[in-house]
Amino acid sequence: MLIFFIVLLLGFALYAFAPHVPPVPRKVESVTELEAYLNQLTASGNPPGLSVVVVKDGEIVYNNAFGLADGPRKIKATPETIYHWWSMTKIPTAIAIMQLQEQGKLSLDDEVTKHLPWFEVNYPASNSPAITIRHLLQHTSGLPNPVPAMIGWVHYDEVTPNQTNVLKKYLPEFNTVKFEPGSKAVYGNLNYMVLGAVIEAVSGQTYEEYVVEHILNLLGMDQTNFVYTPEMSMHEAAGSIPLVHFFTPLLPTLLDTNALVRERDGKLLWMNRVYIEATPSTGLIGSAPDAAKLMMAYLNRGTLNGQLILSPESIATLTNTPPISGRGLGWAVGESDDEAYLEHGGGGPGFATTMRLYPEHAMGIVVLANGTDLNREGIAEMLFNLFSKQ
Repeated sequence: MLIFFIVLLLGFALYAFAPHVPPVPRKVESVTELEAYLNQLTASGNPPGLSVVVVKDGEIVYNNAFGLADGPRKIKATPETIYHWWSMTKIPTAIAIMQLQEQGKLSLDDEVTKHLPWFEVNYPASNSPAITIRHLLQHTSGLPNPVPAMIGWVHYDEVTPNQTNVLKKYLPEFNTVKFEPGSKAVYGNLNYMVLGAVIEAVSGQTYEEYVVEHILNLLGMDQTNFVYTPEMSMHEAAGSIPLVHFFTPLLPTLLDTNALVRERDGKLLWMNRVYIEATPSTGLIGSAPDAAKLMMAYLNRGTLNGQLILSPESIATLTNTPPISGRGLGWAVGESDDEAYLEHGGGGPGFATTMRLYPEHAMGIVVLANGTDLNREGIAEMLFNLFSKQ
């Protein structure tokens, strides 16, 4: 009986210290109702702040922010606030691969070893098909996902490691292919780490240099990069982790918490600036309006303000390749209430994000938050239901 009461008291204590997130309404009837909910959500502390952009028919139709970019320092989130994108980075990586195919420097059906002769993995059988670039894009390679180990691959300075060297460093730990390439799709960050090395091999640039020059600069995404520029630092959001969360006990085993955690403020741990070494899968940092430029270019057959980043044919390939286990090329492919969409979320220490496109409606949604959790699907559907009718 005593043990029961101790467990009960512990449960009450954990409940008291955990954030209590309000459920996402299925529909809101107006912007006023939308903003009332998002203010309530950020007041819960998980996330403490977020920025939202909606694009439709080539224009930004909604751009706002809620809550706090940095709670202890009383800095409000604004439309210009900068967040880690985490795995949303995979979409620019996929675009870079398609650009290089257009340039004739690779083909989606090339074996990886054509461009990375040192790429050695253990296949399930001697006659297994070799991993191709297409397999990597669609998460059908069979390579394992290096999470949670990848959470520990962090650094705190502005020096971005060479991605080919990063892959060579970690590949031997994760080089056993789990299933026959092409037979199914299982999401994994290692796929895009390999793509980053391929981009370096065929372009002659570092992965980061290539993406900045051939995607970000062309689209005028000057508030997005792989490191914080001085201008970006002026709008930086601090990441946060709930004090009571399933992720919190992992911190001491995976990370130097003295370096990661800046301070505790009530129910939240606030983080110092941190970078993940594997940039092709997780590395971009930027604002919601910059993500809007990427979405508008994609929805406009690869062009924004006269700048072509990808041909209409390449956009069609990324959009229309039949999904395997819900995975297309780059994108996750889904449907809700008979509405088809393309989506990529992101999540990692301190931040949660999502980007969703409805190509048939020429509409895109991005939500960037500085909390560990985010009901991506619910918020995206709420925004679609409101703005698709306007």
